[in-house]
Amino acid sequence: MQARHYHIQALTALHIGTGQGVGVVDLPIARAKATNLPQIPGSTIKGVLRDEAAAQYSLNDNDIRTLFGPDSSDTDSHAGALAFGDAHLLLLPVRSFAGTVAYATCPFILRRYARDLGLDLAIPNAREETAYLPQSSLLRVAGDNVALEDLDLNGVEDNTTTAWAQHLSQALYPDGTPQATEWRQSLTQRLIVLSDDIYSYLADTATEIRTRIRINRDTRIVQDGALWTEENLPAETVLWGIIGISDARNRDSNHKKAAELSVLLPEGEIALQLGGKHTVGRGFCRLLLAHPGTGENA
Repeated sequence: MQARHYHIQALTALHIGTGQGVGVVDLPIARAKATNLPQIPGSTIKGVLRDEAAAQYSLNDNDIRTLFGPDSSDTDSHAGALAFGDAHLLLLPVRSFAGTVAYATCPFILRRYARDLGLDLAIPNAREETAYLPQSSLLRVAGDNVALEDLDLNGVEDNTTTAWAQHLSQALYPDGTPQATEWRQSLTQRLIVLSDDIYSYLADTATEIRTRIRINRDTRIVQDGALWTEENLPAETVLWGIIGISDARNRDSNHKKAAELSVLLPEGEIALQLGGKHTVGRGFCRLLLAHPGTGENA
């Protein structure tokens, strides 16, 4: 089996729901059971990418069946060659008193990310109320202070965090991206590494909650009972995941190997709309799939 990693960046608020919630939010987002961190199920990405592969990239029906499996009317024939892993939270946009927004992550997440991508980068050791910043950070308020949401933290400039900022900015804005230099600089100047505990707190409390209503068409007032809240990942959230590629399983694919199938996947930046609430603008994303045989984005 071959593996290719991908990054997803939300361009608008993103709602990957789990149905009716039992807490204060009526429609919460999907979260990992053990960590309670937001995630996108692999099945969500698979379904959308299958549709886009046919619509945007003109793959023939046989290649689509080989990669993604048969449609729902023929599920007993064979499995698809692609195995989609869940997309895990990498960078969470958080309000910052200085610099407008901070792109927050933590050692726990960076350690998992480095393992999945095979990176040999040291992990910043952020603890308690200390936040690690790259060089030339825009997030300092006064001296070494950093103010995120309602938190006052002590900012420490760190070479390891600078190295991570450079890697992530290159991964999200590879050569050929419009205004790549400006976007890389923006991310590099706003990256912040928080302690695992503080990051978990923000992942619970710093998501976007929107209240919605339904208007009665005849009276033009709010319909009784039609008031609810929705949780979203904010725009600019970044996630990562892995796609596994095995040899073809269907008989009419000429027994293509994983390497042959890998090059059939779309290259470059892919425009997707993920999750629910499409008609109110949720879920517009850019997906960047690593080039086959390298750790770089196509």
